[in-house]
Amino acid sequence: MTREGKLKAAYYFFGTVVALLGFATTMMADWQHIYAKGPANTGHAKLTCVECHVESPGTVRQQLQAKAHFWLGMRNTDVEFGHAKVGNQQCDACHSRDQDSHPVHRFLEPRFKEARAELGVQLCVSCHREHIGVRATLPETACSFCHNDLKLKADPIDVPHHVLIEVNNWASCLGCHDYHNNHRRTVQKSVKQAYSPSVIKAYMDGGPSPYGTEKKYPTKEGK
Repeated sequence: MTREGKLKAAYYFFGTVVALLGFATTMMADWQHIYAKGPANTGHAKLTCVECHVESPGTVRQQLQAKAHFWLGMRNTDVEFGHAKVGNQQCDACHSRDQDSHPVHRFLEPRFKEARAELGVQLCVSCHREHIGVRATLPETACSFCHNDLKLKADPIDVPHHVLIEVNNWASCLGCHDYHNNHRRTVQKSVKQAYSPSVIKAYMDGGPSPYGTEKKYPTKEGK
């Protein structure tokens, strides 16, 4: 074999080794953080990728064949290639609870059509977007989509809710209300006692909980 041929063979061998090593790292749970899209959200640092990203049904050949049929108009539905999208099912495996003030299934009702279109409230991942290193991404004005005409006959707070709505003080909502109502706590009766927007933002960004640490329905470990 000529010198040029030996060099070419060495290049091919080196390239193959690098490719195999790269593939191997994707299979090793301890190395998954290397190719993750971003940092894990609060509380998810110990999760492995496969606990949320499950494999799509069928073999690679079957998935490619199904996609080709879809593109050619030979089937009505597309298929997911490689891994399925993370949905409510994966979240419920650890975070299911018997009582929830905002369960995602409730937002499937027709009256929440606007909220679904604007915020995607029927999906856990719309507010809890993964791999950005925070706890939640719920905008402070989100409550306005469903509660903009709220009037209570016996309002428990010193400044009535409809007054807060009239001045568009939506930033105060989470200052008193735990969105999922999963913390054991006493809800404030005075607007002055509400947690400040900066405290709530810090909590959403992954900081300590102003609502306390005792949960009604603690997170389950794994599936």
